[in-house]
Amino acid sequence: MAAYALPEDLSPTERVMFKVPFLGRMAKEIAYGDAHNIYYALGAFLSAWASLVLLFGLPGLYLPAVALVPVVWTLLILVSRG
Repeated sequence: MAAYALPEDLSPTERVMFKVPFLGRMAKEIAYGDAHNIYYALGAFLSAWASLVLLFGLPGLYLPAVALVPVVWTLLILVSRG
């Protein structure tokens, strides 16, 4: 694993996000780490979702999907604006 250096001119949003203990480390690895880290993050997300289904049943399947509706809505607006 190679080390990476963060740029000096980080935005305030990046500074706050990178300081969050667990999610900040993942975000930093995806943004500035190896190109394959996004696939590992997606695999971890899908594994966590599958674990929720095993633990909670059907609500574990559809409640995370309902929680992701604003994210998908925002992505659709950004894509449609060009």
